[in-house]
Amino acid sequence: MSERTVHGRVELDRDTVERDLMKLVLTVVELLRQLMERQALRRVDQGDLTEDQEERMGMTLMLLSERMTELRERYGLSAADLNLDLGPLGPLLPPEPPESPKSPKPSE
Repeated sequence: MSERTVHGRVELDRDTVERDLMKLVLTVVELLRQLMERQALRRVDQGDLTEDQEERMGMTLMLLSERMTELRERYGLSAADLNLDLGPLGPLLPPEPPESPKSPKPSE
C-alpha cells in the first residue's frame, strides 16, 4: 500500500483505499448472499414455497451472484480475496458447495 506521512498525517493511495473498501463491502454482501442462499434451500426442502416463489428466489439469487462476479472482476478481486482469515476461527465464509454435475438428458 503506498502511503506517506506528512506532518503526522497518513496519506493513502486513493485507488488502494477504494479497492480495499470494495473488498470489505463485497465480503459482507457475499456473506449475506451465502446465508440467503442456504436459507432459501432450507425453505425449498421444507416445501414452504410455492413454485412461483421458488422461481423468483432462484432468479434473484442467480442475478445477485452474477453481479457479485461483475463487481469482483471490476475491482480485480477473486472469490478467495473476499474470504477473510479469522485466525484460529478459520475463514469467514464457508466453502461454496461444488456445483452438482448436470445429468445427461435422456435420449429420445
